[in-house]
Amino acid sequence: MSLVVGLTGGIGSGKSAVAAAFADLGVDVVDADEIAHRLSGPGLEGHRRVVEAFGNEVLAADGTLDRRTLRERAFSDPGFRVRLEAALHPPIREEIRRRVSAWRGVYGVLVVPLLFERGGTADLVDRVLVVDCPEDEQVRRVGLRSGLSEREVRAIMATQLPRSERLRLADDVIDNAGSADAIAPAVARLDRTYRALAARPREARP
Repeated sequence: MSLVVGLTGGIGSGKSAVAAAFADLGVDVVDADEIAHRLSGPGLEGHRRVVEAFGNEVLAADGTLDRRTLRERAFSDPGFRVRLEAALHPPIREEIRRRVSAWRGVYGVLVVPLLFERGGTADLVDRVLVVDCPEDEQVRRVGLRSGLSEREVRAIMATQLPRSERLRLADDVIDNAGSADAIAPAVARLDRTYRALAARPREARP
């Protein structure tokens, strides 16, 4: 089986840009958020399970899930978030495992924003890569990208591990506080590291 690098980081840290840089090098990438989005489309299992859990009140006028309402309720009501995750996570985990098992490269990258917080896929991961930037920069980036207020962004951040704890648990870190131009060289260095690690017997990997 391929070496599995678990890529994680706080909201707005730049996980997608780092994952794209790995993909540009021909590395297999599986993104948990992309899977969640795909499985929650009308007629698919995630959509069905959410509607079963909460009824039509979570649907937009066109029958799709009202993602803004779901996000707002999930980050303001821990009980609602637990029920939402119970509905969505089982099919997401199943699809992640199916895709990872199909990898043919020597290593691949599994992007899971809540790798530490929710579990469920952490047992797949051989090495953890954290994308990091200061919290104020996270708030700024998410505000620009999604139009969320600082209060909304910090509410999301409060459901994630503190930055210091993520860094403590990391095997590798990409500092993404600066220019986006620094991502590709950092990823290229890690690509060489991961290919070398993958060539070792599993019991000899650090």
